[in-house]
Amino acid sequence: MSVVGFDIGNEKCVIAAVKQRGVDVLLNDESKRETPALVCFGEKQRFLGSAAAASAMMHPKTTVSQVKRLIGRKFQDPDVQNELRMLPFETSEGQDGGILIHLKYLGETHRFTPVQIMAMLFAHLKYMTETNLGLPVLDCVIGIPSYFTDLQRRAYLDAAKIAGLKPLRLMHDCTATALGYGIYKTDFSNAGPTNVAFVDIGHCDTQVSIVSFEAGQMRILSHAFNNSLGGRDFDEILFGYFAACFKEQYNIDVYSNVRASIRLRAACEKLKKVLSANAEAPLNIECLMDEKDVKGFIKREEFEKLASGLLERIKIPCTKAITDAGLTVGKVHAVELVGSGSRIPAITRQLASFFRREPSRTINASECVARGCALQCAMLSPIFRVRDYEVQDCIPFSIGFSLDKTPILQGSNYVLFPRGQPIPSAIVLQLQRSSLFHLEPFYANPNELPSGVPSEISCFTIGPFQASNSERARVKVKVQLNLHGIVTVESAMLIEEHVDDSELSTKEARHVTNGSEDGTYMQSKPSNASADGKTNDKTMRRLEIPVSENINGTMTGVELMEAQDKELKLAQQDRTMEQTKEKKNALESYVYEMRNKLFNTYRGFASDEERDGISKSLQETEEWLYDDGEDETEGAYTSKLEALKKLVDPVENRFKDEEARTQASTDLFRCIADIRMSTKSLPNEDRESILNECNKAEQWLTEKTKQQDSLPKNIDPLLWSSEIKKMTEDLNMKCMHIMSRKASHRNLDNKGRDQQG
Repeated sequence: MSVVGFDIGNEKCVIAAVKQRGVDVLLNDESKRETPALVCFGEKQRFLGSAAAASAMMHPKTTVSQVKRLIGRKFQDPDVQNELRMLPFETSEGQDGGILIHLKYLGETHRFTPVQIMAMLFAHLKYMTETNLGLPVLDCVIGIPSYFTDLQRRAYLDAAKIAGLKPLRLMHDCTATALGYGIYKTDFSNAGPTNVAFVDIGHCDTQVSIVSFEAGQMRILSHAFNNSLGGRDFDEILFGYFAACFKEQYNIDVYSNVRASIRLRAACEKLKKVLSANAEAPLNIECLMDEKDVKGFIKREEFEKLASGLLERIKIPCTKAITDAGLTVGKVHAVELVGSGSRIPAITRQLASFFRREPSRTINASECVARGCALQCAMLSPIFRVRDYEVQDCIPFSIGFSLDKTPILQGSNYVLFPRGQPIPSAIVLQLQRSSLFHLEPFYANPNELPSGVPSEISCFTIGPFQASNSERARVKVKVQLNLHGIVTVESAMLIEEHVDDSELSTKEARHVTNGSEDGTYMQSKPSNASADGKTNDKTMRRLEIPVSENINGTMTGVELMEAQDKELKLAQQDRTMEQTKEKKNALESYVYEMRNKLFNTYRGFASDEERDGISKSLQETEEWLYDDGEDETEGAYTSKLEALKKLVDPVENRFKDEEARTQASTDLFRCIADIRMSTKSLPNEDRESILNECNKAEQWLTEKTKQQDSLPKNIDPLLWSSEIKKMTEDLNMKCMHIMSRKASHRNLDNKGRDQQG
């Protein structure tokens, strides 16, 4: 099994795998280290990753991008509505309030959830990894933003399960980056912890984490974020600027045309990268819209002025991260800048101004998350031996619990897991309950959440159960914040105290207190026997209570199985279409190849009648390919190819056999010469027998070759190379038989003489 880390970005995906020599980033089919996070539906098959990027312009309304922004979100969320306005595909609200994506496929409109689309991406990355490594992939660690809610984390796990993956951990992006940074660094100060700020400016968000490093360990002090500030927002500034310019100059409205919008956004992203290294940059797009070529120009100073509002917002999560960590800027020893949106010079200046030091770029900005995830996977997996290194992460939200709609007071507030609580953590609640009840975790401080996120997390039903004595019953509930950052109720136990006044013998009392008929565990306490023989026994009954969870927006077990079946069917359809394409391409290549060979290489080996017939069939097949055969089944292409081969094979066999016949004849003559040389030391009788066989073979070959040479090349040979090879084998066997027979006779004679002696 392999050890893999996945970084699913809003725009690109990166796969890293741990090998014996270290961590490698895997290449995709185009030998690139980053794979587009796209899923495109064609008329009869899906295109994933790089193939989806190549097909996106042909199928803009069935190409799903930026699914990371939609997964685990509600359709009516204002932020979601803003996202959907920028995306070209059709959507609607699901029964659970989630998002349904409408895509035309196989002549019908299909509805997919963001979880299913994400599962398609995971399945594609899994296939790429298995192809690259030649090993099955199951265990993995997946990078996620620190601001992901409980529902979004569960959605990622569901998507991974549909794809056939088993995530050992969902790891915060900055935590993964910090792990890849700290585990190899050996120059940390011995005087105390080294505090490093990691600023990750991605395509759609900004995350800041303060991490404390010491020898052999790292601890996350704080997470802060702005989930609506990333590289694409700077692209959008340029898009709006040039859209306005083109409307004024060329009288075209880019917003009204989906393809034009996609092309202009792509051009603006490239322009932004050019401005990162140059003071000014041009923009040229041929036939953008209404058959008009457009030209534009912008200076870096002008761009920075347009983006000044965004640049100021960069400081907000930095300030929050420092405050939550309980530090001052002076206590931060280094700043690491990563992420696809971090290359803008103005961002570097803003961060340098805030932290009073120049940000470093000592780690790969695009691959650091995937590499850190792969390292964490190796640490959690038994396959690799990794040196001890402690990774302590934390949750960026405060979480409380309510008991049957009433918040549970913990100390002076209602927070059970405060912001900054280490992951994983567990708390045991002792509750006075005698029958079924509900526990509901919730986000205690809405100001810590991304906008539009509801405070409710889930609902756990503890029971059914019934205590025999409500006054003496209590329930212990173990609540866990697991390694994925998800809140779960791990177990619930009813603990009930019983007082039993009955006339029991000492033996009977001992029997009752050590066990019970219903199998519940009975813990005995010391008993006091009265003078009249009665015993007063106090026992503790412990009974495990069933726990069920209800999370609005997640998939049930049945829904997961249905999604897995659907994914398998989609994958099978993709394979069928790929095989069909291969057969079509093979047929097309065969037509062109045979047409060329028929009038060149094979010219002398085909009669005029054969050549005309084959040429006609090739022409008819070519016309069929570009007419009725443009979109046919795999079987249709296979049968056409077989029909052509039936006509061409006789001609091809004559051509191939001529060369093979020459070689076989040479081999037989060489065999005859070698056998004749080996007979010099044999007795005359044996020598004559072997030479006689050689002469027969030589005469047969000479006569047959003479007959063959008198025939034209465009008819089937009288002498095939296979016949000559068989003659060579027969000659060898006959000669070996003669030699071995005589050798055995000589051995018997020698043995007889030895016995007489």
